[in-house]
Amino acid sequence: MKYPWIDDYLMHKRGVTRDLQMEWNWIRYQIGGKMFAAILLDDQNQPYYINLKLEPLEGELMRSQYPDIIPGYYSNKHHWNSVKADGDIPDDMLRHWLDRSYSLVLKAFSKQKQREILGLTVCGKDCSICPLHGTCRGCSNGQAPNGNRCPIFACCNRQCLTTCASCVQIPCEIWQAVREPSITDEAFPSSISDRIAALRSAGLMPPCK
Repeated sequence: MKYPWIDDYLMHKRGVTRDLQMEWNWIRYQIGGKMFAAILLDDQNQPYYINLKLEPLEGELMRSQYPDIIPGYYSNKHHWNSVKADGDIPDDMLRHWLDRSYSLVLKAFSKQKQREILGLTVCGKDCSICPLHGTCRGCSNGQAPNGNRCPIFACCNRQCLTTCASCVQIPCEIWQAVREPSITDEAFPSSISDRIAALRSAGLMPPCK
């Protein structure tokens, strides 16, 4: 296959799981139990197509411009597309399409479910490393662990955003004003950078240039 980086690239996205669909001989990549990409294998277990999801109009446009992408093989041809595994699609373009597919499937879930799948708060804190993980409802009900209403969550809720990643003002004045009591003045800027990096790594923000 021309794109040996795909497995590592997809498995580094937050919340992604992988399995082998034995009947079809597909390696499936899923988020929240829903497939967003697949590597289709032949009888010799060699990849021949890479399946991904795009908006119907976007997929139609891409197929009209690139002969190496066709309507989804053994898939819903309105939403799914198949890229030849040994074709000439540039790597950066394929990465962009895989990112789009991941984002489309993720956004089909409710905002609360998206945060649960990603394991992130609205402001990008990794819930898995928090000592209250599993007991704190946090961003699911708009409360901070101390019981107070979180102003960052309230702001996202007013704007109907899943996380701050979609806000053009990130990090805004509210981010600058809200912090955990245990974080020192010296460590606070790093905590902001870490949270933005987490949102970016989840595919919710454009990569750094």
